[in-house]
Amino acid sequence: MNTLAEQLRSEGLGKVLVNEPLKNHTTLKIGGPADLFFEPNSTESLEKAMKLITAAKVPFRAIGRGSNLLVADGGIEGVVIKLGDGLDHLYEEGDEFTVGAGYSLVKLATVLSRKGYSGLEFSAGIPGSVGGAVFMNAGAHGADMSCILKKALVLMPNGDLRWFTKEEMDFSYRTSILQSNGGICVEAVLDLKQGNKEEIMQELKKNKDYRRNTQPWNFPCCGSVFRNPLPHYAGQLIESSGLKGTSVGGAQISEMHANFIVNTGNAKAQDVLDLIALIQKEIKERHGVNIETEVEIIGRKN
Repeated sequence: MNTLAEQLRSEGLGKVLVNEPLKNHTTLKIGGPADLFFEPNSTESLEKAMKLITAAKVPFRAIGRGSNLLVADGGIEGVVIKLGDGLDHLYEEGDEFTVGAGYSLVKLATVLSRKGYSGLEFSAGIPGSVGGAVFMNAGAHGADMSCILKKALVLMPNGDLRWFTKEEMDFSYRTSILQSNGGICVEAVLDLKQGNKEEIMQELKKNKDYRRNTQPWNFPCCGSVFRNPLPHYAGQLIESSGLKGTSVGGAQISEMHANFIVNTGNAKAQDVLDLIALIQKEIKERHGVNIETEVEIIGRKN
């Protein structure tokens, strides 16, 4: 691993850190170390780095802003690639926008809404990156990324870059093909529509205020923990089971929104995993419903 670290450093491809705690890179503020942490400074640098990583036969995975992520206490084997500031470009051509995977989804919604472009109002307050939003088909208020994505540039596990059309992304509820094929969204092309700027900004503010008033962003959290087992809603099932406020170690089911688990101090990943297991058991016993996690759980256990 040290040899690979030196190769990446000598090529000047971006930030390279050994045994970097991933709690520094997740919104839950939880996670053990990455054997090797790499943040590319451009798409070209990422492409070059992938050739070195695949040649070294080292496992890798990508993260964005870490907002939908629970990293195990044992950290992650191999290389963690953070798509951040080096991939935060935004290019405009007519009603089509090409945006880097590291661009903040909240910032993008604000910038383009101010220009009078409609389509991103649903994303107000979603604290992730564009790449992560494409990966998870992030959504809210009856819309999601599949509504606006035209195509995505994807880095494949073998290091090749290829374009996926919207149809090839195989989007469904909080799901894309990238969750099964190991691809990394590097860039997204969005197709937006021009509209009434004041109305768009008003809708954006309404959605942002709704999140602020109903979700516990004053604590470290990862967003919604469970997918909604439609026609049911996970938060309602958890609340009706009397689990609001339940704690394991430093992790607590939010008093504000039951589908959120917050880090009240020095929570471990295992605390969160134990709470998740407790919730799933109670919901199954009380309601006969199986609920699946929306948060992505990765890494090795201690």
